[in-house]
Amino acid sequence: MKILLDKIMYEKDISSRQLSAVTGISKSTINRIASGVVSPTVDTMELLAKGLKVRISDLYESDFK
Repeated sequence: MKILLDKIMYEKDISSRQLSAVTGISKSTINRIASGVVSPTVDTMELLAKGLKVRISDLYESDFK
């Protein structure tokens, strides 16, 4: 599963600092998720989706449907 956080942040023109402010997730954690260093929990994905105003399913790409 590939996390598409960096792509969505770019498309919405939102920085990790801005996303951190609206989600409560640290900037460093957001950067680590966006770069693929760590995998987010479902709770974190939900916070990110709410902060970005997208569906959770928009945040990842999977070969499984």
